[in-house]
Amino acid sequence: MKRILGYLKPYIGRMVMGFTIKFMGTIMDLFLPWILAYIIDNVVPTGNKNNIFLWGGAMILCALLAVTGNIAANRMASSVARDTTRRVRHDLFSKISYMSCSQVDKLSIPSLVSRMTSDTYNIHGMIGMMQRLGVRAPILLIGGIIITLSLDPVLTMVLVLLLPVLAVVIFTVSRKGIPLYSKHQQSVDQLVRKVRENITGVRVIKALSRSDYEKEAFSDINKQVVKRETKAAMVMAITNPTMNFILNLGWVAIIIVGAYRVNAGLCKVGTIVAFLTYFTIILNSLMMITRLFMMFSKAYASAMRIDEVMSQTEDLKVLENKYPPSEEADYHIEFKNVSFSYNGVKNNLENISFMIKRGESLGIIGATGAGKSTIIRLLMRLYDIEEGEILINGINIKEIDKGILRKMFGVVFQNDTIFEDTVYENISLGRDIPLKTVEKAAEYANIKEHIEKMESGYDSSVAIRGANLSGGQKQRVLIARALAGNPQILILDDSSSALDYKTDSMVRHAIERNYKQTTSIVIAQRVSAVKNLTQIMVLDNGHIIGMGTHDELMESCEIYREIGESQMGGDMDA
Repeated sequence: MKRILGYLKPYIGRMVMGFTIKFMGTIMDLFLPWILAYIIDNVVPTGNKNNIFLWGGAMILCALLAVTGNIAANRMASSVARDTTRRVRHDLFSKISYMSCSQVDKLSIPSLVSRMTSDTYNIHGMIGMMQRLGVRAPILLIGGIIITLSLDPVLTMVLVLLLPVLAVVIFTVSRKGIPLYSKHQQSVDQLVRKVRENITGVRVIKALSRSDYEKEAFSDINKQVVKRETKAAMVMAITNPTMNFILNLGWVAIIIVGAYRVNAGLCKVGTIVAFLTYFTIILNSLMMITRLFMMFSKAYASAMRIDEVMSQTEDLKVLENKYPPSEEADYHIEFKNVSFSYNGVKNNLENISFMIKRGESLGIIGATGAGKSTIIRLLMRLYDIEEGEILINGINIKEIDKGILRKMFGVVFQNDTIFEDTVYENISLGRDIPLKTVEKAAEYANIKEHIEKMESGYDSSVAIRGANLSGGQKQRVLIARALAGNPQILILDDSSSALDYKTDSMVRHAIERNYKQTTSIVIAQRVSAVKNLTQIMVLDNGHIIGMGTHDELMESCEIYREIGESQMGGDMDA
């Protein structure tokens, strides 16, 4: 919560001005019952109509000032809440963008989405309400008590005796409500996760006729969200009826005591009328405070979740910046006895060692889950390894600035993303790459002809996730994106699965001809995509079980030979 409050510092001036206006408007509200009591007890008995109109005009003026002041203060409060929440969201998004993959895995994407949306919305509501009611409610409460003391101290004591009881109720309920709202937000995370899964996999769900199953699974999670929210709301809702009951008892006591005092001549009728009005004002202010505690309970739980993200420290620190790496190193890329585990329990890669010279190519082939994509993530330092070393040009990647390191790569990840933007922006991806370079990259990726046939060429719009492109067209746009930055290391992770053999062959040959100094790593399911590469690595369950050229592996690696024969039959030269 302290971190969130720190975001309010730039707006202290606006808040002070808003508080001042709100204070003046609230004071005008407090004057109204006092003026009414004065009119009833002192002006009406005189029968002077002019005085009645004069004091009535004063009441109208106070009411107008109160309304105008409260509206102005509320607008300022809303603007502060808006601007503060915008900065919180900006910094939260920026923090998430620079978090390591292991940190994202730990917090989970659905949880991060929930923190960016519903949690920041709770913070927005709290900041706005604290400025609107956080000033008004205490002033009405304290001011009402002070004025009632001046009107009749005895009647005021009836009210004062109730305040400790009300404070205990608010404290007890709030103490139990905060943990319940934390659990509720966790269930919202699960709901977001299920929605993301269903939206992403909607075609698969429909193709396999699993709509009813997914609806039932969503319904179960939705019921859990409702159950937890209901439980939290019911606990917090205890305050309203409890406080109403206690305050109404106080109201009855005031009427009874007031009646005896009026009958004894110790109090005037106008004072009783004003006192009941102030009692109503005090009652409403206590209701406001209850609402504040309810909102604070939700916002506090959300602030803790946001703070958990914002307090994440850099876990991929650069040990010693030795860039630029030596160009005279024997090998461009080296893996030395690398082992890695995602969960810290069982290794996903075990004792991986290989070397690639500049301009050479490495193919990685193996079953699903063998660890092919994991090797790429480690090479780009999206995760840190537990054992071994990864070197580029003879220097450990932990000693190279991450920004510089990743600029060396051109990557097409498995299930990569097409953005809802123009074709040019999807290939350039904010790197300000000249159009001619983008066109060249599109030509080498064998997508240039299709782009030029589109209505606006490279300025044509692409639908979200490339919905208006075929699978092969999307993959070729992604390959063009990887090539456009003229990378030192090109990584193609199952990037040709949607391409026919002819197109795949054309793209591969174009890359070989035009990027001779680029070191390539190709992850594929098809032997034809890797058979002509300098080296081929065969992975099985995180272990290297074969390493060599296509011909060598056909002789020495049984699994590779089985894959090759099953895919290419007897024509191994195809």
